[in-house]
Order: sequence, then structure tokens, then C-alpha cells
Amino acid sequence: QVQLVESGGGLVQVEGSRRLSCAASGRSFTIYLMAWFRQAPGKEREFVAGISRYGRTKLYADSVKDRFTISRDNAKSTMYLQMTSLKPEDTAVYYCAADSAAQGAPSRTDKNYDYWGQGTQVTVSS
Repeated sequence: QVQLVESGGGLVQVEGSRRLSCAASGRSFTIYLMAWFRQAPGKEREFVAGISRYGRTKLYADSVKDRFTISRDNAKSTMYLQMTSLKPEDTAVYYCAADSAAQGAPSRTDKNYDYWGQGTQVTVSS
């Protein structure tokens, strides 16, 4: 089992940047495929970015590609999401998630992830 804690959310101006962190504790971090999801008010939770166990494979939603960068530091058991050129439509609660059952590339489907953090709010203000 793993516990996930997100941090780094807050209020940011349009075109600004923010870095989110997801700290993991519990079982070895390297057994997990990791991902970021987000949920805006009144909308379903959506995939943002995912990263394989050693960071070789990274996937992005089309809406954030070229603006967001996912990374992980296995020595620190931490995953990051560097967000740049933020837009009002990026406003959401951001969740990190861990998948212990899969190999290879991370899934874009939230049902495949068995551990979730509590979320951190990102609000992009114009």
C-alpha cells in the first residue's frame, strides 16, 4: 500500500507557472506507474499526464501537451507536474494516482489506478 500527498496548488495568474508535487510513502515507489488527473467543478475527472516506473515513458493529454511536464524522482519517492502557460481552463483539483498492477506505459483511465491523493486546488485567475 502507498500513501500519496499532493502539494503546490494555489492561485496563479494566467500565463503563469506552478509546480505540483506528489510525495509517496509506504511500499517502494518504483513499483508504481504514476499519473496526474484533474477535476473541474461540474466536470468528470480527466487524465492530465502519466509516467512509467522509471520515467522512460510519459503521456500527456492533448490539452496540456507542450505546457505541462511530468517527472519523478524515485530516490525521493516524489512525482512532479511542472505547469506553464496556465489558462483559466486549467483550474481544477489536481490528484496524483498510483497503479501497482501494470507494467509499461501508464494508463489514461482513472479506474486503473488503485491509490489516490487527497487533491490540491489550482486556480488560474485572469
